[in-house]
Amino acid sequence: WLNFSRFPLFAREVFAKQLDAHPPQQQHGYWSQICSGNPINKIRGCDRYGCGHFGADRHSHKGKHTGVDVICADGATVYAPFSGQLSGPIRFFHNGNAIDDGVQIRGSGNCFFLTSLPLLSLPGYCVKLVCIHPIRYHGQIHRGQQLGRMLPMQKVFPGIISHIHVENCDHSDPTRLLTPVIRPFPQQDSRWATVCSGNPTNEIRGCDRYGCGYYGAPRRNGKGRHTGVDVICSDGATVYAPFSGELSGPIKFFHNGNAIDDGVQIRGSGFCVKLLCIHPIRYNGRISKGQILGKMLPMQRVFPGITSHIHIENCDRSDPTTNLERGKGQ
Repeated sequence: WLNFSRFPLFAREVFAKQLDAHPPQQQHGYWSQICSGNPINKIRGCDRYGCGHFGADRHSHKGKHTGVDVICADGATVYAPFSGQLSGPIRFFHNGNAIDDGVQIRGSGNCFFLTSLPLLSLPGYCVKLVCIHPIRYHGQIHRGQQLGRMLPMQKVFPGIISHIHVENCDHSDPTRLLTPVIRPFPQQDSRWATVCSGNPTNEIRGCDRYGCGYYGAPRRNGKGRHTGVDVICSDGATVYAPFSGELSGPIKFFHNGNAIDDGVQIRGSGFCVKLLCIHPIRYNGRISKGQILGKMLPMQRVFPGITSHIHIENCDRSDPTTNLERGKGQ
């Protein structure tokens, strides 16, 4: 698959060292989320049509399930579990029914950059994802990129647990790669990164005619309390991830579709927060501390004269202030 003789000696030596350190079958160690709404790639249990685990009985005990069924709601977004080359279409039923579509991905999910040489992708995985309609059947795709949409399985099998059939090309068991033991994120500085461009210390909104931005400030004419913290952020400013974690959303705060009714949740490294009044680049997948998360929405349209801000709320509604106090005392 790779002809080392094509590369200069120094490049072959570097590549060989990288390959020894990171063999293809160990890249990432597991695949990323496949279906929106199922962040841990939960496998279908049993229903009246059968069971979703590898090796489950098929054809009245005359056969075995050669793949794994990853739960996925009809119409949900499907993502690439690793980086690789697409090919297809893959027909599983061969009858043209509403779910008879799919695609194959071959690759490893990892690349090495060698000086003066192109980016090289290492093969190692090959899977077929069936009962989805891919955006395209050919070309390269990257881990976590949108792959397509879940097809309407309920039309064909009413009452089944809708799922994507995930099958290794060699018919081996993909379960370990789909459902890893969840490892914690690397230990991080307890202080979060800058959340908004133009506010490097995560300064909290003071008081204006709409109220105050600190945790516990009065709300609803004194009948409620502020369960988050308002970090000052100009309309349209770039928003960054305060820590590394897994995204989920969208998060709606106002539930009225106004110009700032958008947001996202990040969970990781022992933290879980909702960032509101922003429009994220994406609602799912992993993000690293300090990476661009999205843009501040136009708060002045909704609350003219307010101190524009991002509402940051811990998922357990505890006080996030100490984690936001970036740079104090330094």
